[in-house]
Amino acid sequence: MASIAVAPKIAFAEDKWPSKPIRIIVPFAPGGANDLLGRAAAEGIAKSLGVSVIVENKPGAGAVIGTDYVARADADGYTFLISAAGVISNSMIRKVHYKDSDLVPVAMVGLAPSVIVAPANSPYNNLKEFVEGSKTGHGLHFSTAGTGSTPHFVEGILTTNYGAKLDLVPYKSGGESVSAVIGGQVDATSEASIVVLPMVKGGKLKALACTWSERIKAYPELSTAAEQGFPDIKIAHWAGLHAPKGVPDAILDRVAAGVDAAMKDPANVKRFTDQGIEPVGGTRADFIKFCDEERARLGAVVKATGMHQDD
Repeated sequence: MASIAVAPKIAFAEDKWPSKPIRIIVPFAPGGANDLLGRAAAEGIAKSLGVSVIVENKPGAGAVIGTDYVARADADGYTFLISAAGVISNSMIRKVHYKDSDLVPVAMVGLAPSVIVAPANSPYNNLKEFVEGSKTGHGLHFSTAGTGSTPHFVEGILTTNYGAKLDLVPYKSGGESVSAVIGGQVDATSEASIVVLPMVKGGKLKALACTWSERIKAYPELSTAAEQGFPDIKIAHWAGLHAPKGVPDAILDRVAAGVDAAMKDPANVKRFTDQGIEPVGGTRADFIKFCDEERARLGAVVKATGMHQDD
């Protein structure tokens, strides 16, 4: 009798969903690419479902605090996570209180290709020159936004796959890392296009390469790392949507459809591409495949470099 009683309750919950506001947790501080993409996704979901969507920022510990919060949330379709690469890599390099399987991919939102940048007066004009230059003398200094950040993975690929001689200089944030490059305290870093392109165009930084598979629409004159002979460098500051394990597929499909519609909205497409962000969207299956490939790619870098929390 117990099993008979449970089934109608679950069906009723799905049928009535959503009956209250949905919350989207952004595990980063306001103002960055992930926050911007998260709010655009929230608008799309709200428009698609006809319900209020509240965005809450819960930053800290390399996105672990906000991620753990969602992993522990009820699987009722009312709490989602704006995810980034850390949702995949954090468990590989630091202690977390959740399992990777506690969260499931829902939809890709968009990505900001990373740009490898040097001081404006750097003697290096592209990534090939920079890597070759690092192999002479005592090497070069490369700043990051901390352990497991996207620039940390870029540095790891350059050193292990291409023999670059780089001294890692970790900072507490991407902003501090970029400031160190502008000030000449370090020789280069890699940061999201939305962050550095205004500084490149303003003459404060020199762009050496884009780390994604395609050129940035807002700055097409910048070649990709692959075009310069570094095909293993394919990484971006991406934002997706994850949910606690157990949310019914029917709910996840409806949320994914809302995100996809938002990312195909002409106004959003123009707004994001003008800033160096590539809106993506797509299906749940697309995002699941992306996460699987990202896990394999990042896992290989972690293994090759011995990356861990104390780096």
